[in-house]
Amino acid sequence: MSPPAPSPARNVLIGYLTRELVGRVLTTAAILLALMEILALLEQLTPILERHQGAAGIAYFMVLHAPMLVGSALPLAVLIGALLLLVQMTTGSEIAILRAAGLTTPGLARLMLPAVLALGAAGALVDDQLTPRAELALARWWNRTDPHPEGGRSFWFRSGRTLIDVGYVAGGGTTLSRVDLYQRDPDGRLRRTLHLATLRYANGAWSDEGGRSLEPTGAIVRTTVLPPAPALEHGWPAGLRPADMIRLSMDTPPLSAAAIIAALRGRAPASQPAAALRTALLARLLTPFSFAVMLLLALPVVYIPPRSGTRSWLPVWCLGAGLLFMVFQGMLRALGNAGTLPAPAATLPGIVIFTLAVCALVLRIEER
Repeated sequence: MSPPAPSPARNVLIGYLTRELVGRVLTTAAILLALMEILALLEQLTPILERHQGAAGIAYFMVLHAPMLVGSALPLAVLIGALLLLVQMTTGSEIAILRAAGLTTPGLARLMLPAVLALGAAGALVDDQLTPRAELALARWWNRTDPHPEGGRSFWFRSGRTLIDVGYVAGGGTTLSRVDLYQRDPDGRLRRTLHLATLRYANGAWSDEGGRSLEPTGAIVRTTVLPPAPALEHGWPAGLRPADMIRLSMDTPPLSAAAIIAALRGRAPASQPAAALRTALLARLLTPFSFAVMLLLALPVVYIPPRSGTRSWLPVWCLGAGLLFMVFQGMLRALGNAGTLPAPAATLPGIVIFTLAVCALVLRIEER
């Protein structure tokens, strides 16, 4: 026997809640994004002007940095937007009317859940597709306009069994200086070390200006002078492009799910440990459920007595619980990135604990 079709009144209610919730969430996200953009711009305004980029550089920075900020602002916007909507409905006696019509608090959450999950999927899509591309373009522009690239940080990455140390990157990723390659055998023992002064990318290939090779043979180390040649002849990994070098030079580069999987399978170079990649991938997949937790944390405000109005402190406590959830998730992810916790233990417990806590609170209030 097929389940009964949703009633027209239920569809109208779902449409109303979805429209009102999404509108408030997007408005809140826009305000938070503007504030975060201003703070980020204040930090980088002086370097942009020192590089003579002017107003065009400021606009370029703000546009490319926006996707990263959207991923940070959207979860908090969901919590604030849900609080605004539910407080308004409670103080306006709309919740009381819905209760009189037979709608329970869990039923209200189910009606709002599709919109929240859709926002979570949109946030995950932005983090997976827009943010990595925008941050990479911003990092290339930042490196290309740097008048003193030699002051940049060195970085390590691995490609297969080879560990590579790069002193600094210049020219938007087309020039690498002070490059050291540590080639290992299948057992992990050092087989050869190469010190290359400078690598340059031109016409789709890397070439080096020569260097020296150190190869341990028994009790002695054999040193060989390397003449200028294509970098592939000296053990440089194939397939690397300037954009890859900029990405590898970033502290914590945002990666798409496809790039994370390729790095975990050894098909792409990586500068982050495997534990951090697995944690980031699982957290990306669980983004819609994190948004659903934000909705649940806003639910207790429906129990505000209508006469209390905005004088109740319950919305403040709900907002604090949401911030606590974000901090707790961040702490677990930090442990997962360090390899202290496996990826499931670094992403799932926060969602489960806070969901159960809200459900227990709602059930306790309903029993009164």
